[in-house]
Amino acid sequence: MGVNLSLIGTWEESLGIPDLRGGAMVNHRPVSQMRLGHRHKELELNLVLKGTAAYLLGDRRYELRRNTLVWLFPGQDHILLDKSENYEMCLGLFKPWLIESVCRTEIHKVLMQANPSGYFCRQLGEDASRSLETLLEAVATAADDLDRLNAGLAWALLSAWRAFNSADDTDTGVELHPAVDRAVRLMRSSDVPESLEDLAAAAGLSLSRLSKVFKAQMGVGLVDFRNRGRMESFLNLYGQGRRLSITTAALEAGFGSYPQFHRVFRDHMGCSPAEYRRKLAAKL
Repeated sequence: MGVNLSLIGTWEESLGIPDLRGGAMVNHRPVSQMRLGHRHKELELNLVLKGTAAYLLGDRRYELRRNTLVWLFPGQDHILLDKSENYEMCLGLFKPWLIESVCRTEIHKVLMQANPSGYFCRQLGEDASRSLETLLEAVATAADDLDRLNAGLAWALLSAWRAFNSADDTDTGVELHPAVDRAVRLMRSSDVPESLEDLAAAAGLSLSRLSKVFKAQMGVGLVDFRNRGRMESFLNLYGQGRRLSITTAALEAGFGSYPQFHRVFRDHMGCSPAEYRRKLAAKL
């Protein structure tokens, strides 16, 4: 299908969808527990099929469970986190030109916006969710037929938007505490405070208070969130091991020392950095 769902970053990404395709439709089971904030030019929808997770989206957190339908717009950084082992979703991506070609009436105009105000996460009824799932899966089977794929993507886009607007307008978002929002933004910036104490001070709370509120709202501890972000940065920097050494990539990712990196790497990856390097080399 040509879409790379493993890319990470804090900037707009290219998902590698061929020019003539209006988007992509896949059943997706995210591998990592958390991805750094990322955005892309494609409008994205997720229909949750199994398990639970959450999205951190700007200054709010979306709770995801079976039958949740969520829209992620091109101007919105989003982080998937706190997912269960069995989390699975239908994922649709729609290019701007496809959206513009079919969204002509007022009710659809919001789909052309980069960062509309409001919440775009609702819980579908069981029948509506299964009907939409069947449609999305049918579109996915047309991946090798360009015209059928683009026609299917257009129909899926309009059908999903109709299902979303027909669902109960229940609030599935949680506004983040301002200090938690500030801490997350700092940890995703290029000017990250060196210590957790400095991070808490910059966020406006004591470290103990920030840690408690952060855990309650994010579902993951402050230290773990920071380490996961550093690990994602390392994997992005290191790539296939052709650009940087492990140590250089680890330090650039924000780890204070190689021993600290080694411990976190083993905890998250289940092997040592050296073993990981050998596995990469064996694939080349």
